[in-house]
Parts: sequence; structure tokens; C-alpha cells
Amino acid sequence: MLNPYSEDQLIEQPAIALLDEMGCETEDCFHEFDRVGGSPLGRENKSEVVLVSRLRPALESLNPELSGDAIELAIEEITKSRSVMSPAEANREVYRLIKDGVKVTVNDPDGEGETSETVRVIDWANPENNDFFLASQFWISGEMYTRRPDLLGFVNGLPLVFIELKGVDKKVEAAYKDNLTDYKETIPQLFWYNALIILSNGTDSGIGSLTSSWEHFAEWKKINSEGEEGVVSLETVLRGICDREQLLDIVENYTLFMEAQGGLQKLVGKNHQYLGVNNTFRALEQIQSNQGRLGVFWHTQGSGKSVSMVFFAQKVFRKMKGNWTFVVVTDRTELDNQIYKTFASSGVVTQKEVHAESVEHLRQLLREDHRYIFTLIHKFRTNQGEKHPVLSDRSDIIVITDEAHRSQYDTLALNMRTALPNASFIAFTGTPLIAGEEKTRQVFGDYVSIYDFKQSIDDGATVPLYYENRVPKLQLTNEELNEDLEQLLEAAELNETQEQAVEREFARDYHLITRKGRLEEISEDIVSHFMGRGYRGKAMVVSIDKATAVKMYDKVQKYWKRYLDGLKADLLNTTSIQQREALEDKIRYMEETDMAVVVSQA
Repeated sequence: MLNPYSEDQLIEQPAIALLDEMGCETEDCFHEFDRVGGSPLGRENKSEVVLVSRLRPALESLNPELSGDAIELAIEEITKSRSVMSPAEANREVYRLIKDGVKVTVNDPDGEGETSETVRVIDWANPENNDFFLASQFWISGEMYTRRPDLLGFVNGLPLVFIELKGVDKKVEAAYKDNLTDYKETIPQLFWYNALIILSNGTDSGIGSLTSSWEHFAEWKKINSEGEEGVVSLETVLRGICDREQLLDIVENYTLFMEAQGGLQKLVGKNHQYLGVNNTFRALEQIQSNQGRLGVFWHTQGSGKSVSMVFFAQKVFRKMKGNWTFVVVTDRTELDNQIYKTFASSGVVTQKEVHAESVEHLRQLLREDHRYIFTLIHKFRTNQGEKHPVLSDRSDIIVITDEAHRSQYDTLALNMRTALPNASFIAFTGTPLIAGEEKTRQVFGDYVSIYDFKQSIDDGATVPLYYENRVPKLQLTNEELNEDLEQLLEAAELNETQEQAVEREFARDYHLITRKGRLEEISEDIVSHFMGRGYRGKAMVVSIDKATAVKMYDKVQKYWKRYLDGLKADLLNTTSIQQREALEDKIRYMEETDMAVVVSQA
């Protein structure tokens, strides 16, 4: 008798029923090898993870003009062992075959040597031309052990989607630690083909890639648009990801391999990136009606804005006809380097010369034909009295400006638009537009995507921000301040104009906020708080103006040295080995910590 409250009945069977409803053929494979006549899926043994019985007819259907030899060579290339490669490298190699097709060399039918052909593996433009199959309880043997994942989603016989389910009484993390981690070690050949991983207990779910740590498995709360109310459920995940069109879109356009510290990492677009970039892509499709104003893409800092830029650019190159060029513009060197590094480490950019090094270099790049150009906006400057030349009148240039509202309305910005009169513009920003920045909408258009700080915190993409009111507080200790000021003004014997000027100046809080004694107290508190907050990390001090920022730097340096001298004195007086080690570690940390003043152009 079936247990109606089991994982199978509460989670797995409803998931299978939903995917069946969505048009996916399904089959329970628990007894696959117990049947007379062998596996109905055509597998010779449990170590095979590619369903060649489905792959071959799919390739023949997608490539009717190619010979049987070309199809067999493609199958051989796809299914060959990659056990000598790292899992991530094997996955990247297979992904490229799936995405761009398998290049094979066959004998020319006319008998005149050999010819090179490309075998399409998936029809990305027409999902209905592909074979979608869901296998439940699918046995797979590795070198030593046999495992049985809950659900595997196949496209044209390739196991692209891995789904592991837990009971409602268990945490989703158990599916990662107890199952996925084990499967990656015992049946690694399955993950050579994997596009994305779904872990769920029916209520909570996480989506990630084969290289994702548990912390980077993200929820998928919305199916079709940012305006939906986010719902955390397995049904939302399956409808939002396993819909035929959306699954192929994610696999084709929202997958990146990035070289990073610790090795190759695979990124799969998160829900907010997928929805936001698709909004932007639709804005590009309306380029004629919006007159090249593609909008403002506001995704809060820390939510993967640079990666979203890569997703957008890559999708344009894949799906939009045209000889597109992307010009990525920032207003700070560190931003310029960071974004360039994101594009370069993902293999999207391979030409070093596309990074503008000077005004003349930028002008040269814009006159040439490049896929990507990276520059600081300052390189659009001109000599005094000089009008900026038109560098390209192409209409297939897209200018991506990062943190655009800081520097996009002055002479440099006008020069940029003079240089590229027919280009389209989109603004990527991590902060919302505020009063006085309505000009941003006039230049770039309205918001095309919004992913604010609260949404990011709710999704776990950004660390929560907590506000702590610290000393010194501004307070009025002289209740007769106004009368005292009047007496001082009378004693100074100022004329009416001078009196009004003094009143205007001291009506502001500036002199109170920047008073020397107050800055001293704040600086001492900054050092004390930084060293005593219980963890080590970065810190940023924002001042009211540039002059105060420089003053604060000097004062913090002073109290930093004083704090450090105190630790060294404590070290000389302690006899405890444990205390000595702790103090030495703290001293070393303080001596290695770097500090600098950063002043923006604006």
C-alpha cells in the first residue's frame, strides 16, 4: 500500500504530472533493465547517460541534408569519455558542442577528398522541433557505485536537467550535501552534459550549476515577468525553468563559464537576471519606436550586474541579426577594469586591444569593427575649442553605461553622442534614480528592469544592511543660542548685506557637521568599531564633501596608529601564549590593511 505522505507521493509524482502537462514525455525507469528484451530506452548498460535512441533521430531530423556518416561521427564525439578532464572542463566542452553544433569531417560524396560539416544538436529557435523526455528513478552506474537520481530531464537524448527532491520534512540543503555531492563523485559522467540543477522539497527550491556551492543555489520566484508576486514553490520553478521555450533560452543565453580563483566556474542566470535581461532584449527589438533609448537597468549592487551585461550582449549576438558592437563606458578606472575582467574571464572578449588606453586609441577602435570596446568616459574629451569628430554613424552600436547618472550629462557625454550619433544607449546602475536625475530617463528612457535592495536581500543575493546610530549626536546645549548670535552680530557692526550673508552661512548644518572636535570623535569611533566588530572585511566611510573626506582620512590614520601602538604595548606586557598569538594576529592585520581616499569626478 502506498504511503500518501511519502516524498514520492507528495513531491515527485505531482512534479512528474506537471511536466507531463507541460508537454514532456515521462517514464518511470526503476525497472528499466528488468524487462524482457533489454532497456526500452536503448541503453546497453547503466553506465550510459546519453539516450542514443533519442539522440540519433533528433540529429537526423535537425540535419536532413547531412549523411549518416556525419550523424554517427557527431554521436561519437558527443558520447566519448571525458574522464581525464575536470568535471567543469568536460561540461564546458560538451556545452559548446550542444550550443554551436558538432564539427565533423566526412568524405565528399563526389569522391573529391573530405568536407567539413556542422551537425546541429538542438533547434534553439523552434523548441517544438526537439525531443523532451523526463526519466524518473533512472539508474546510473559509475566505476564503483550505482546511483538513482529522482528526475532527469533529457533534450534530444541529452540529460540537461538534474532534479533531486526531498520530503517536505527535510531541508533542501540535504539534497545538496547528501545526494548531489555524492552523485558528482560517483557518477561524474552524468554531469558532463548537465545544463542546470534543481533541488527542492516541494516548498523551498534552489537552482544552480554543477560548480555552484550551496550558498549560490538561488530561488526562482517569478515565471514570466518582474511584476508578478514572487512565489517560492516547486511548481513555480518547474513552470519558470522547464517550460520548453524558457529552458532552451536559459541554456543557450544564460550560461557562462568563467575562469576564477579556484578553477573554472559555471554560472547559470538567476531569476532576476533572466527576467531583467529579457526585458532589455525586448527593448532592443523596439529600437525604432524607442529611438535607441533602451532604458535604465536598475539592479542593486552585489546582484551580478556585470554578469547581466554579458548575458545581454551574448543574447544579442545569438538572436539578433546585425553586426553589433557594444561600447561599455564607465567613469572610474576600477569599474572599467572590473567589467572588462568579467567579460574577459568568461571568454567573451579575447582581444586586449578593445580596451581603450587613450583618447586616440578609443577613436581608432570606434572607427574599426569590434564586437566589444571598453573605455572610460573621460576618453571622449577634446582639446579646448575642439569639436569632437563623428567616429561612426552606424546604428548597430549599443552603448552600455555603468552607473550612468553620475557623469552622463556634461561635455564628455555630449561628445560621446556626437561621436556616435546613431547609437543606442542603455544605463546599468546599482542605485535608484533620485530627484534631480530625471535627465537620465530623457537620455536613456524609463526603467527597463528593477531589482531593488529589498528584493536582493529577500533572495539572499545581497547581505542585509543594518543601521546603527553611533556617536556623536548633534544636539543643542545652549537654549539661548539665537540671542547670543544676535549680540555677536551687533558687536561686529556688520552692514545689512553682511549680516544676511552670515545668517545664510550659519543657517546650514555644515559647520556643525564638520567641526574639528566632532570629526576627531567620529574618527576614533571608526577605528574602534572597525577593529571590534567581530569579523574582518572591507569598510567605507562616506563624507559630506571632498575636503572633509581628506580630513577624515588623516584623522582615521592618526587613531589607527594610536590603536596599533596600544596593541603593541599590550603585547609587551602579556605573558599568555594565547593572548600573544591573538595580539600578533591583530597587529599583523592592522599593518597589512590598506586605506585610501576615493574622490569621484562629480
